[in-house]
Amino acid sequence: MEERHNTAEMPAHFREARWYAAYTCANHEKRIAQQLGQRAIEHFLPLYETVHRWKDRRARLELPLFPGYVFVRLPLSERLRVLELPGVVRLVGFGSLPASLPDKEIEVLRHGLHCELQTEPHPYVARGRRVKVLRGPLAGLEGILLRRDGKFRLVLSVDLILRSITVNVDAGDVIPVEPIAVAGKKPLMPRQPAPDGREHYSVANHSEL
Repeated sequence: MEERHNTAEMPAHFREARWYAAYTCANHEKRIAQQLGQRAIEHFLPLYETVHRWKDRRARLELPLFPGYVFVRLPLSERLRVLELPGVVRLVGFGSLPASLPDKEIEVLRHGLHCELQTEPHPYVARGRRVKVLRGPLAGLEGILLRRDGKFRLVLSVDLILRSITVNVDAGDVIPVEPIAVAGKKPLMPRQPAPDGREHYSVANHSEL
């Protein structure tokens, strides 16, 4: 198979360990994470605590923050080690080529969850009041700032899988992300990076900022 070829003949991105999103069958995330651990494959399955209520009882559960996904870190040349696991559908990407995720975003997210920040899933959000975190476990990340019930929540999105989560944040720990000015034109706002790593931009609608 192509994965068994001499890795020295492969492009650099096939030989370097990077983070990828493994799309899984429903409710298989924890089982797959366990199997990845048994194979000594670096992985990340972010969880959050929630209380489920039934007619006669209630229980505190740990559920995936990104249902249907487990993050794995390995060279693409070794992707069969993940793809052959029961319950793994594919590595998410564009066309037939899996797309890697920024190391910094994954590591900061891991650190933030390790610090027991209050997080929960949220409908995917791509536009809104964009801010950057200056201090704390999530320093350096950018997201959409929301205000609900007098509290500020930061929406963090993984654009590759179209999933978002929210986390409590102090308004003093974030600053607005300035639009990119272009002479004679409306400001341009950063969009999701293309597979080749280049950023694309779109004209901002000031009524939505």
